[in-house]
Parts: sequence; C-alpha cells; structure tokens
Amino acid sequence: MTLLRRPPVLIGLGVAAVLAVVALAVFQPWKLFVDRTVDEARPTAAAPAAPVTPAAATAGRVAPAGPVELARGELISHEHASSGSVVVLELPDGSRVLRLEDLDTSDGPLLKVWLTDAPVIEGRDGWFVFDDGAHVDLGELRGNIGSSNYPIPAGTDLAALTSVSIWCERFSVSFAAAELVPTP
Repeated sequence: MTLLRRPPVLIGLGVAAVLAVVALAVFQPWKLFVDRTVDEARPTAAAPAAPVTPAAATAGRVAPAGPVELARGELISHEHASSGSVVVLELPDGSRVLRLEDLDTSDGPLLKVWLTDAPVIEGRDGWFVFDDGAHVDLGELRGNIGSSNYPIPAGTDLAALTSVSIWCERFSVSFAAAELVPTP
C-alpha cells in the first residue's frame, strides 16, 4: 500500500485517468454496440393549391402529385460494413430531399450525410476521398438503422454533386458511400 502513496505513482494514476476520459470522449466506443433506429416516412409534400389553367394543362405543365425520383444509388461499405439505398426526390413544391432507405451501418462519433463531387471507390482507397473536393453537409446522421430524409439546400447543383457519403467528421473517413445515378 505504500507504493500507492508515492507522488510519482499518484501523478501517473491521475494522468492515466485523464487520458482514459479523453479517449472515451473522442472514440465513443459504446457507439459500436448501440444502434439508433429511425423510421421516417417518405416525403409527400402536397402540390400547390393554385388552379390549373387550360393553357398550362394543354402545355403539359401540370405539377406532379407526389415526389419525383431524380437519382438513386446503392451504398457500398467503406470503414464499416454498410448497406441501403440513397434516393434524391424532388417534391411538388420544387424542394429536394435526399432519402436514406433501409440504412444499416455502425454508429460512430460525428457522422454526417454529405453530397459530394468525389468518385465512389470501393475498398480502402475510397475511404478518404470525400473531403478532397466540393461537398454539401446535409446534417448529422439521424440513425444508423432505418430510413431518414435530409433536405437539400436550394441552389445545390446536383449535376456537380454525384455521390453521397456517410462521413465520420471526427476521423475524416467514409463509413459508406453511393454513386448517384440519374433516374431516366
């Protein structure tokens, strides 16, 4: 017991305790064992209530009754085993939404949903490319299991942003990514 009373041992134990707390705060290892499930409905914004004029109807310019699929992709695994689909929808009011469907990945610290201009590369070579070019941060990942919707800011150029990444901001690594393929 006299060993624990020596100042160097007490200092060493104090430093080890501080390092352990910092490591837990940074790595958040419990997130590997705890899932956050989300089940948001597919968006169904109502069409504007303005009456359709005969000229607009004959010109074929009637707003669609529901969301229109603009692009789609399948997630591939990067840092963590992942699966699910990514869909870009345009709502009748002109707004756009990125939807993650049937996502299944690990949870992690500071996971974000990014639209990017980076190529989707399988394997370890694809883990780190998404912060090299342009990206739009759509916000924190709401859950690592299930389906969720992320509004795309107005003016976002979807022709230039051709992929999606589940991005771990803390460690600058992609958990999963999908190439967005325009829907015919």
